Amino acid sequence: MAKKEFAYRGKKLEELLSMSLPDFIKLLPSRQRRSLERLINAKEGDKRLKLYKAVKEAKASNNKKPIKTHCRDFVVIPEMVGLLILVYNGKEFIHLDVKDRMIGHFLGEFALTRSMVKHSAPGIGATRSTKFVSVRA
Repeated sequence: MAKKEFAYRGKKLEELLSMSLPDFIKLLPSRQRRSLERLINAKEGDKRLKLYKAVKEAKASNNKKPIKTHCRDFVVIPEMVGLLILVYNGKEFIHLDVKDRMIGHFLGEFALTRSMVKHSAPGIGATRSTKFVSVRA
């Protein structure tokens, strides 16, 4: 059984990589499109512009060093595919190996801010009634 080849809005990854950023923006849904249009018109010092320049530099130099960012509202663009990005979730940096299926999504969608709570045995200060609850229950 052959593996299905990735396509975003009917365009293969090679086509997406050959497109300019304004052409790629036209393929995106409105929220992502507006976010990236702000990147094109951004002034020096904008966090999104800084991340975009770091991605361009890493792709040009084939650098395997991860890019650290707090910018969770950055849209994954085709140039980011194959890079290792560390996205801050409020407590720590989450390793994110960018795949082609992530194109068009925000970085924050892949670095969850809340984790599942796992309870164990009752701790210090537990009431008498909860001290004897079975751990296996």
